[in-house]
Amino acid sequence: MKNILKLLGIIFFSAVLITACKKEENKVFFKGGTAPVLTASSTADVVLLRANSDNPAVVFSWTNPDYRLTTGISSQDVTYILQIDTAGRNFTSSNFQELSIARELRKVLTVKELNGILTRLLLNDGQVYNVEFRIKAALANGTAVPLYSNVVKIKVTPYLDVAIPVPTTNVLYITGDASPSSWTNDPPAAQKLNRVSLTEYNITMSFVPGKYYKFLSTLTKWQPQYGLKSGSGGSASSGDLGLNDNSPAYGSDPDAIPTPSVAGNYKIILNFRSGKYVVVKL
Repeated sequence: MKNILKLLGIIFFSAVLITACKKEENKVFFKGGTAPVLTASSTADVVLLRANSDNPAVVFSWTNPDYRLTTGISSQDVTYILQIDTAGRNFTSSNFQELSIARELRKVLTVKELNGILTRLLLNDGQVYNVEFRIKAALANGTAVPLYSNVVKIKVTPYLDVAIPVPTTNVLYITGDASPSSWTNDPPAAQKLNRVSLTEYNITMSFVPGKYYKFLSTLTKWQPQYGLKSGSGGSASSGDLGLNDNSPAYGSDPDAIPTPSVAGNYKIILNFRSGKYVVVKL
């Protein structure tokens, strides 16, 4: 009986040892790689124009970093991230942009795509900016053993691409009986919207049913004035933005936007690129 138990113990220990060895063999270890080399189709100054929105602005290409692993060279999926920022920020500014590109070694940026990236960087239209680009290569969905390319620098002039003109003052205030100060063209600072980008603003408000509101961009003035585009059929939850800026194109006051039918806290989002507003219950 003792011999049988001893034999079973040896068999069990051997099985555990074999399993452990197999697990060890299945582990993948990083053995090294080479930083990718980034090149652009051209580094000449680029002036982006809305009329050319579908045309290529610049084509980026980069070399394979050849990640060396215990399972072989480049045996794992590599994620590439095109990073964009203004010069001198070292890709650390609060608005710096990243564009994920799975596996490919090339990216064609159209005029519209590049302009959208620069808009999210909060760059003003019609001004020349020194923009820097680099590639970040990484494993495990872009998080493990990152390798960074050289930096490519291009001077770019963006354009403003919006469905409705943005506030020239770069500020917006909510007004109306839905707001704490009711209808006034001099609302307090607490009613100032957050400027997310050149084309997006938002604010969180406590609403009750049966009230209305609009937006002003210049204190003590009723125009420019933003609201619900007259005749567009918008609602308390979403709709088209309307504007009166005393210009021939936008010369009559928009309708006031109604509050939702259920009281509560809401986030109002104004998107000038799409010309829409959205109201979301929190």
